[in-house]
Amino acid sequence: MSKADALHDVIIVGAGIIGLSIAHYLQNEGRKVTLVDRKGIAQEASYGNAAAFAVTDLLPLASPGMLLKAPKWLIDPLGPLSIRTSYLPKITPFLLKFFRASWPDQYARSVEAQAEMMNLARAEIAKISQMPKMGNQIRSDGALHLYETEADAKANAENDRTRQEHGIPFRHVKGDELAELQPGLSPHIKSATFLPSWQTVNDPYLWAMSVWDMVRSDGGELIEGEVVDTNSAGEITLADGQKLKGNNLIIAAGAWSHRLTEKLGDKIPLETERGYNTTLPVDSFDLKRQLMFGSHGFVMTPLSTGIRVGGAVEFAGLEAEPNYKRSEIMLQKAKKFLPDLSTTGGTQWMGFRPSLPDTLPAIGHASASTKITYAFGHGHLGLTQSLATAKLVADLVAGRTPTINMTPFNPSRF
Repeated sequence: MSKADALHDVIIVGAGIIGLSIAHYLQNEGRKVTLVDRKGIAQEASYGNAAAFAVTDLLPLASPGMLLKAPKWLIDPLGPLSIRTSYLPKITPFLLKFFRASWPDQYARSVEAQAEMMNLARAEIAKISQMPKMGNQIRSDGALHLYETEADAKANAENDRTRQEHGIPFRHVKGDELAELQPGLSPHIKSATFLPSWQTVNDPYLWAMSVWDMVRSDGGELIEGEVVDTNSAGEITLADGQKLKGNNLIIAAGAWSHRLTEKLGDKIPLETERGYNTTLPVDSFDLKRQLMFGSHGFVMTPLSTGIRVGGAVEFAGLEAEPNYKRSEIMLQKAKKFLPDLSTTGGTQWMGFRPSLPDTLPAIGHASASTKITYAFGHGHLGLTQSLATAKLVADLVAGRTPTINMTPFNPSRF
């Protein structure tokens, strides 16, 4: 453990996959890193996510298509998107910004920014995959986006156009080819889009722990404690009264990050999309690759530790108790589409996805000091964009010009 009264080189608040990846990249540049987290390594969204390197996922949630789907989804309190009534007054400003981000002009800018970010993510994933310990955890089986009707398939045309524009390979499959890619599908599934370049990891928590092993072996330290205050001098205060100061401070605390940025004078409209899943035993089904049920807002992922069925979005803040009926509904739907799936013996989980209205993360310096850098708000794409974010933060901390245009990710853009 690090001494609380010492001056630290770099303090990173948040030991999820974003903070861990930043720590690894900064250590490669000779920096000494101290991670601070209230629960420990990868205990929040990084623990139970869908395990995808979704570099082909370019369309923001804030989109014209989502505005068309949302009213229908919101009618069902256990559907793919729900807002608890008691939370509606608090989330209304976020929803208004989300609505504005869905307009064609801002939506188009977000797509281009997302494409740049994903290109960088793809390059950084390729680099880390050359490390035997890390590369052996990556599955390159592709993914299937499944459709129940021809109308569902046609509704995905915007995705097809965007993939074509950005050179992302895909093909539409049905019949025998679909059955070969994933045996055991119900007749309810009529067709699919196959994404051959889609990758997943064996287990997102094990991936994060492998990054932590590298950070720790290179001298990185962890302090477990809740950060309750910070200031422009790069000093943080823990709940037990300890004060830590760093030459550089990185705020990568996921869905809790905005509580610290407000103390630095930066009010950022960060919300949490609460996501639910159930991880079933490995032998519950012979799942060949990740399956995406877009019309129902959930995915199924084959892990080395089980089969994960999860997704959906619930807006209810950071304090409300989980509603695991949402996990149960997704299992029921999964059983409908995969009749041979065994739905017993699973472990339920709920996590907080840190999300911003335009679906892009906040990456950049605090308004109070260039010694303080923000890196949060990745929504569903934290694992996917973790290495790219680490590369960008390393550039910012070193005073280099980042390799992509950072304007769309500026924390002050709202």
